[in-house]
Amino acid sequence: MGAPTPRTIVCTLRERATVGGMLDGRSLFASRAAPRIGLAASSIALFLWLAACGDSSTDGGGGQGAGGDGAGGEGGSEPEPVETVLHPDQPPLPGETECVVTIWDHLPFEGQTHVGVCTDVAYQTNPPSSGNHWPIWAQFRTYDAPVPRPMLVHDLEHGAVIMSHRCDPACPDVVAAFQQAAAAFGIDELCVNTSAGAVSQRIIITPDPLLDEPIALSAWRSTYTATCIDPPSLLDFIEQHYAQGPENLCALGKDPADPETGVPGCEL
Repeated sequence: MGAPTPRTIVCTLRERATVGGMLDGRSLFASRAAPRIGLAASSIALFLWLAACGDSSTDGGGGQGAGGDGAGGEGGSEPEPVETVLHPDQPPLPGETECVVTIWDHLPFEGQTHVGVCTDVAYQTNPPSSGNHWPIWAQFRTYDAPVPRPMLVHDLEHGAVIMSHRCDPACPDVVAAFQQAAAAFGIDELCVNTSAGAVSQRIIITPDPLLDEPIALSAWRSTYTATCIDPPSLLDFIEQHYAQGPENLCALGKDPADPETGVPGCEL
């Protein structure tokens, strides 16, 4: 990836257990009201969760948790990428040997220039986390067919979280877990109070055959990949990374498959 040597935080099942089940999937989902509320509770939970984990850095300082925005280096220079590795007590998906969740934060900025519709754009991370993109973005909803990545990166720029899956055969359990996490996150007041109308949040669920892992989430300059379904970390990633793009917007996007407004002629 060409990034500086990252700080890695590894959280084992035993270490996660020390927080007293605070991130248990059922209790975490049940605690979220339908309307969008503050992030204080989840931030405390995340702090306690990562405080129980080991940090591979040797500088004597505490590790930066997933989604943290701490300034890195002297004089407020760009923070180094941070990799957080979790080992949840969840069964691996078919074809996988163990349950591993990997979260990257402070990934390198790859630009945000508009390029022509149907232009093929290469990204340094998988899934993409920033970079040049098409001038149109995708509607915030669940898709049955892959959405072009240059549209999704534009969504990330607007503060969206993309929930992607690579399943063969189909994986309804993964999609259902994504939808449950999105529902638990609640309503985005910015969407409700703007021209987006019926759109309630900036979340997209889509298949992506280009993924290296069966599950991937992305936000602006942050990614999450997993070999299993882990509801607590899915929801926590959304809570920590939602609305973090350089343009905090909730506006109607395009359906890429719509012949009138989408991009059905693009071959990527």
